[in-house]
Amino acid sequence: MTLPEIAPDALPEDAYLLDVRENEEWVAGHAPGAVHIPLGELQTRADEVPHDRPVYVVCRVGGRSAHAAMWLNHIGRDAVNVDGGMRSWAAVGRPMVSETGEAPYVA
Repeated sequence: MTLPEIAPDALPEDAYLLDVRENEEWVAGHAPGAVHIPLGELQTRADEVPHDRPVYVVCRVGGRSAHAAMWLNHIGRDAVNVDGGMRSWAAVGRPMVSETGEAPYVA
């Protein structure tokens, strides 16, 4: 099975973006409007992921999100991996926010 991927700058504006990074990474910087479910919690929180629209999955560089997207597709979701993760997101100048009040960065 081929995993669908998308570049960060090609995401639809109304995309459901699922960030599967760890809490510390999320706090340091994430996409505005993203939903945070760490990869280790995804199986127990899968009901929180929409069934009726594509889910774009992101991590730091794309490895964890690829695993998450493959699993989500396996259980019947329409999941797409964000190629290059948050590092690529930041590199193409997409907006980011932090939970610390400081400038966001990719941890």
